[in-house]
Amino acid sequence: MEKINQLLKQIEEIVNDETPQDAPQEWQAGVDLGTADIVVLVVDGQGQPAAAFLEWAEVVRDGVVLDYWGAVQIVKKHLAKAEQKLNIKIEKAVTSYPPGTDPQISKNVIEAAGLDVSEIIDEPSSIIHLLDLKEGAVADVGGGTTGIALVNRGEIIYTADEPTGGRHVSLVIAGHHKIPFEEAEEMKRNGSAESLLPAADPVFRKISDIIREHLSGRSVKKLYISGGTALFPNMEKILAEELPEMEIIMPYNPLYLTPLAVASYRGKNG
Repeated sequence: MEKINQLLKQIEEIVNDETPQDAPQEWQAGVDLGTADIVVLVVDGQGQPAAAFLEWAEVVRDGVVLDYWGAVQIVKKHLAKAEQKLNIKIEKAVTSYPPGTDPQISKNVIEAAGLDVSEIIDEPSSIIHLLDLKEGAVADVGGGTTGIALVNRGEIIYTADEPTGGRHVSLVIAGHHKIPFEEAEEMKRNGSAESLLPAADPVFRKISDIIREHLSGRSVKKLYISGGTALFPNMEKILAEELPEMEIIMPYNPLYLTPLAVASYRGKNG
């Protein structure tokens, strides 16, 4: 994970930085349509991040686009910024979708933004490819869903998705503190998360139960975590308590792991 963590740190350093720079000789773009955010990431031929743009926006929920026009406009805006920063023209991109949902939904947004979809893959499976996992499982705890993928002998043998994630954490916090949902979301992101743990703890226990249920009866020794919700303080500790039979592997910044995996993915068309 050391190399991946370095790449995640690089994304963190350049996200939403519009400073012009020379374009890499080879590059590939990825678009990650999340429940809580949309990320456009460009990587070079070696998988090094060259441009990254993120916007918090609730335009997708549980794999369904709630604000189609809004999603398209955000993608277009991010693409324009990436093109200007690197002085390139982006005509195609890799994108992703939560397991169990219709991949055409993501594809429609990307195409409406003026791009061809070069590859499309479910989110946790993209991480398996990025990490080149031969054995183990991935849990992608995003804004609206928890996606799970299991790999055995280098083959992805199971994927699933459950509608529980960061949005549900915010709903519980909002209810507990009697505040608007938007205020609860802001509290999560501005450093107040640790004080919110008592209210959020049951949701994280539920996420652990979801992972346990989907991996029940399977010998999983290592569980790799992704998704912005995993940034919440004590998330790793709770997972370790609830899933003691597995080694929990938390990347440096799980928010950017799926966008990195999507942008780096080279499948049958790569």
